[in-house]
Amino acid sequence: MTRKSRKLDHLRQALILDDGPADAGFGDLTLVHNCLPELNIDNVTTATVCAGLALRHPLIINAMTGGAVALTEVNGRLAEVAKRTDAVMAVGSQFAALEFPEVAGSFKVVRQTNPTGTIWANIGAYATVDDAKRVVDMLAADALQVHLNAAQEISMPEGDGDFSRWLRRIEEMARSLPVPVIVKETGCGMALEQVRQLAGTGIRAVDVGGAGGTNFIAIETARTGRRLTDDLLGWGIPTAVSALEAAAVLPPAVDLIVSGGVRTPVDAMKCFAIGARAVGIAAPIMRLTEQQGVETAVEWVQDYVATIRKLTMMLGKASLAEISAHPLVITGRTAQWLTARGINVERYARRSG
Repeated sequence: MTRKSRKLDHLRQALILDDGPADAGFGDLTLVHNCLPELNIDNVTTATVCAGLALRHPLIINAMTGGAVALTEVNGRLAEVAKRTDAVMAVGSQFAALEFPEVAGSFKVVRQTNPTGTIWANIGAYATVDDAKRVVDMLAADALQVHLNAAQEISMPEGDGDFSRWLRRIEEMARSLPVPVIVKETGCGMALEQVRQLAGTGIRAVDVGGAGGTNFIAIETARTGRRLTDDLLGWGIPTAVSALEAAAVLPPAVDLIVSGGVRTPVDAMKCFAIGARAVGIAAPIMRLTEQQGVETAVEWVQDYVATIRKLTMMLGKASLAEISAHPLVITGRTAQWLTARGINVERYARRSG
């Protein structure tokens, strides 16, 4: 199967498969309500800074598709949603466009549709610096997402099995490119040990891409008609756990982005309480765009951001950055996991911010 046809299969499966079977873990997190917010909502902002980039709000239309001529219109519609909502948009892996220049238009349409928006290029950790520069130039991109997808690759009959140079390649890209580099997992999450390694490479942000959202192991399994048990389909670190592990070791110079089953504005608020500067959402926005149209997707994003603003006020905070000091109660399996891993969950609950 060619890379181009595989991209089409990925989109078809992403549109029909549910999240999971892993649970993202947000049910184990509870924000402490503030009954005396002492704020006028007119003074509450959703603006944020992530990877050194000033953003109007924290919702990223995350990497999903591209790499086939038939996907040009899909990315064009997503770019229209991003343009009308001031959302960052990250494209899917652009490696296919390096192999097959005729599909580059499925990515270039994003910049053509949204000439002044914030757009993130995307390539795998196997890429060379030259590859990375080419995909950034293809979009006049503001940043580069480098994706980590070992579990997906190993699930594909035609997948790559050599992951031996990823960390070095990431560092080479981070040190050489003129734009920020963001490293993103693709549904299996990041543990604190690997986050610590990545933080030393010169990157500007990590997107933990935890288990509980779009499941590329399930997509590959459905695409090939194979059967896997739920424990294999649910492989990975739940998103809430991964975000908290990352937050425990990230230095101030490396920002946290959370994706993987972030579905509601309350989920997003919990991410900000952990310390995230932004959240990524992909499949829900794509489904709305493809099944109900651009207008519906635009309204959904606008409502999502407006609700974040209201919830920020309800916590008595004037900005998203302030939420990282707000009390967050962590219970259940997430608390058990973090305690076993040496992370103090009580300090989150006892913050006075």
